[in-house]
Order: sequence, then C-alpha cells, then structure tokens
Amino acid sequence: MVKFKTIYKCQECGYTSSKWAGQCSDCGAWNSFVEEAEQVLSKAAIKNRTMTEFSSKILKLSDACIVNEKYILTNIPELDRVLGGGIINGQVVLLAGPPGIGKSTLMLEAAKSWNASQGKSSVLYISGEESPSQISARAKRLSVKSDSIYILSETNLEKIMAGINDLKPSLIIVDSVQTIYHPEFLGGAGSVGQVRECAAELLKVCKSKNIPLFILGHITKDGGLAGPKILEHIVDTVLYFDIEKKDIYRILRANKNRFGSTDEIGIFEMTDKGIISVSSTSDILLSGDIGASTIGRAISVSAEGSRCMMAELQALVSHTYYPYPRRIVTGMDLNKAQVLIAAIEKKLAIKFDDKDVFVSLQGGIKIKDPALDIAFCAAVISSAKDIPLPADWIFIGEVGILAQVSNVSMLNKRILEADRSGFKKIFAPKMAESKLKLKNAKVVEITDLKQLYAAICALKK
Repeated sequence: MVKFKTIYKCQECGYTSSKWAGQCSDCGAWNSFVEEAEQVLSKAAIKNRTMTEFSSKILKLSDACIVNEKYILTNIPELDRVLGGGIINGQVVLLAGPPGIGKSTLMLEAAKSWNASQGKSSVLYISGEESPSQISARAKRLSVKSDSIYILSETNLEKIMAGINDLKPSLIIVDSVQTIYHPEFLGGAGSVGQVRECAAELLKVCKSKNIPLFILGHITKDGGLAGPKILEHIVDTVLYFDIEKKDIYRILRANKNRFGSTDEIGIFEMTDKGIISVSSTSDILLSGDIGASTIGRAISVSAEGSRCMMAELQALVSHTYYPYPRRIVTGMDLNKAQVLIAAIEKKLAIKFDDKDVFVSLQGGIKIKDPALDIAFCAAVISSAKDIPLPADWIFIGEVGILAQVSNVSMLNKRILEADRSGFKKIFAPKMAESKLKLKNAKVVEITDLKQLYAAICALKK
C-alpha cells in the first residue's frame, strides 16, 4: 500500500517543514507554506531510483566530444539579440513577465516567424490558459496564418507529452508552466512540486529530441518569478519583461543565458497589430525637438551589451515651498542621484537646500549606466543657473563621490556613436592613447566637475 505523509512546502523556494510556519527559514518569505501530501518511499524504492539516476558513464574531460552549437534565427531581431544571436536546438527558454505584458503575443509572433524561416516546419503551441478559439482570435488580429502551427489546449502533462511524441514539432511553446499538472504527483497546478516536475519532464523530452522550448511563466507582485527558484536553475535561459504593462514600450532582459551574454536588452513596441521590434532607440529615448538649445536638457550615450543608445536627461531645479526639499528621479537610481547632487553642492558651491530637484530620463526606460552621470550633472547645473545647453553637446562619463570624472566601458564606441549622430562637442573623461577618426565631433577631456561647470558658465558670457 502506498503511504503518504503531510508536509508543509514553501511556494517560493521549495523548502519543506513538518510544521506550518509564518516565515520560511530558508528564503525569508512570509505566509508561503502550503500543506501538501508526499509519498513515503521504501528503502528498496529509494535504492532503485538512485541506481537509475546515476547510471551514466564516467568520461574523461579530454575524451568528451565538442559540439559546435548553431544559432537558429527566430527572425524577431530584438528577441534574437537578447538570446545572443538566436536559439539553439534543445535550448529551454523561460520567458517571464506580468499578465498582459505581451508574452503570449510575442510567442505567437515567434511561432509565425519560425514557421516561415524553417520551411514550414511544425510548431506546437500548448496553452493551459486559453481555448483554441481565443488563440485563433488573437492570431487573426496578428495576421498569423499557417497550417503548420498547431494548438493544444491542455493542462495534463501526460497528454501534452503524447501530443509532442505524435507531432514531433521543431519548436514547442508552453503557455504557461503554472497551469500544467503531472497526474502522478499530488498538489494543484502551480504548486512547487508540480512546477518542478512538469518543467523537468518537458526539459527531458526537449533535450533528448533537440527541440527548442519556450516556457512562459508569471511573476509575483514583487517582480520575482512565481514558483520555485529551482525553475530558473533548470532552464538554459531566463528572459524578463521589466517594464510596466501600461507603457507602450517593453524591455526584455536576460537574467541568465548559457549560450550568450546577459548584457543585451530587447526593446519592443506594443501596437494594435502586435508586438514589434524597435531598432532605432533615438525615437523613444530622445524628445521630438532636439535641434534647439534648452535649459536643463543634456544628452548622453548609454551602452547595453553591444548596443549604444542615445539617452536624454531632463532636469528641473526650482525653489521649494516645503520644509524639506524634494528629490524626485525617474529612470535612474535615486541614491546615485543624491550623491551627484551632493557632489555638485560641495564642489561647485551651488546650494540646493531651498530647491527641489526633479530629473527624468526620457522614454520611460530605466538605465543604470554610470556613463550618464556627467549628463545628469550638466542638466542640473544648466537648470540651476538658467543656462541653456547647446543641442550639439553630448556628455559621457562617470562622476565619483569627490566630483572626479572617471572612465567608462566602451568609451571609444560611445564617442564614435555620438560622432555618427552629428554631435559637435563631446565631453568625456581623459582617454588613453586613442586613434579615433571623428568626422564631426571634437572631444573635450574633463577630469572633474569644475571643468564642466566652467564650460557651461562660459556659455552665458
């Protein structure tokens, strides 16, 4: 007779306890323990399982064969960029984001592009949340028409595995893993045990058959992946949408990638015809009229992976009517902004004790690149002194706590991008020997904020 015992399992990290507790002692999550039943295995069953799991042959590292992985393009430029050049056969990708952010839309677009590029090879779209009619309605809105895209609306893992074995698709999409359950395991769909076992079974079949797999997952209200953290360790790549769904632009980032870099980002725009890649970032990161000199506006060059993007900072320094002056920053780290404001006040003798400081990064995108520090300081100084900054000036460099200007990564590439964009004067930290051939721009090397302040004040004379 099969025996079961009652346990309490944390739904965040999978930690088990014999008693219920308000806080998980392993991950610190509150009210995350759920009562579950676990099968009690005999010693013989445990020994048999252990012998089965560790039956692989031990090899020398020098005898292991090297497999040259080949990237397969999904033909969605921004998705291929984040993946590191495309997807690899057998790769398992976890795509996470809040509801309504565009995960299902992006995957349906990927199924369409994959189907067209791979010679009409079959794609299996497994949905546990929507009916075939709902998926069909979205496909019609996105103009997705193909006889090689198959839909399976199912939550039972055994039936899903049978469908995969019958169809033998070249790409599998699961929407979402929290809706699937394994009939041989206890617990409802979305519980720690079910998510772990279902993901492991899907990974096993995809690795053995060299089929790429996209798994869609939900995130919690705190922004973390819903379900056990072990799910992130199982898959090869973890992608996150990190912008609120109310914004028109979606930012896709890689938190983990065994086959590529995690520094790249993908930018998408949500339209009535679907989610499309944004190749020109200047359209969203720069305001419409950039030809005129403006008080409190400074341009910089941000680097995300191998991509250089123009970034515009807008600052407003005004007299405060509150006992404590406000510091409001959007798109940048508030703590770093506080440090930069203090450095300006200390080194340049500009008082902010009776002034509110508001700084915004154009486009609604969050950037933590330290190369924007000089542009931040230039915008604040410009607004505080009512001196408009020329539209053809650009600022690149990191500012330290003592107001010194430091070098940043990919400085030469940033300068070349600014020169290509038509800027005439580039304020940058002192470089080592460089043989850059600039067509339009002149590099002004600065070592601290005093030199930047002198250059801005010279505009008023």
